[in-house]
Order: sequence, then structure tokens, then C-alpha cells
Amino acid sequence: MISKLQLSLAIIKPHTVKNPVALTYIRNVLKNKFVVIKTKRLFLDKSTAANFYIEHKDKFFFNRLVTFMSSGYIDLHVLGHKNAIHLWRKMLGPTKVYKAQFEDPYSLRGMFGLSDTRNVAHGSDSLTSAEREIKFFFPEFSFYEWHSSNEELYRKGPIIFNKHLFQHVRKL
Repeated sequence: MISKLQLSLAIIKPHTVKNPVALTYIRNVLKNKFVVIKTKRLFLDKSTAANFYIEHKDKFFFNRLVTFMSSGYIDLHVLGHKNAIHLWRKMLGPTKVYKAQFEDPYSLRGMFGLSDTRNVAHGSDSLTSAEREIKFFFPEFSFYEWHSSNEELYRKGPIIFNKHLFQHVRKL
């Protein structure tokens, strides 16, 4: 039996969206290693960024993170893979860019990260956070519909990649 697809959220951060080399590389990784279920590009205002990162409210880097995340467009992707959360976070590498550059230089953060805030991308760290984060940015996404019918259709296929939507779609 083929394992069911697990979902994760990937956020490509503003400095990466502005870097065509990094963005092209990451997009190739996403479309070839994952099933890209949903995609959108948006500009976060400070209030929305603060709400998303509310768990870090009392940390020293909160203001810097919110300011940075509201400094340009971000790309959001709902990713599917039998082990989406672990695989995406492994590809990202260590959160701290300095550590990534030395311990995992071919990770996305090792190659394209600039600082601990400008560390290329975000990845959900658990099933619970993936569901919360996906609902935050894709409120129309139905987990019930995904689990009851769409997951099997995406897993068993056939699906094709729509480069204009930057997501996989079921082939009819």
C-alpha cells in the first residue's frame, strides 16, 4: 500500500522571491519532489505577519521577523508528500544560516540563506502546525475534502504540473 500524502506549508520569504536564481532552483525542487497542491503569492502587511508569528511575540527577534516578512512578496505552497514535513525541513537545512553553511552547505539555507531571519523559507514543524498554517493562508482549503477524496486522487494520479498556476492538477 502506498503511504498517504502528508501536507506541509512552505513559505518562500521576500528576499528569495526577489532572487531569480534562488527562486528558480527552489521551484524546481518543489515541483519535482512534492505534489504542489495550492500556490499563491501575496504581500503580508505587518498585522497579518504578526498574527502568523504570534507564538514568537515575546522573543527578541519578533519585530525584526515581522518587519522582514512584510517587506515584499512571499510565495506560499501547500506541499504533499508521504513525508512532506520532514522532507521539506531537511531540504531547508538548519534554521540558523551560519550553521547551515557549514553543516549542510547544499541545503537551501546553506546555499541561499543570508541571515537567521533571511533564511530562505519556512516549513511547518508538525502536523498540527501544518494544518494551522495552511488554514491561516488558505482559509478556503478543506481538510475534510482533502482527506476524504482529493488525497487519493493526487496520490494515485494521474496528475500534471500546471506551470501557470505553479501547482499540480488532476488530469481529467
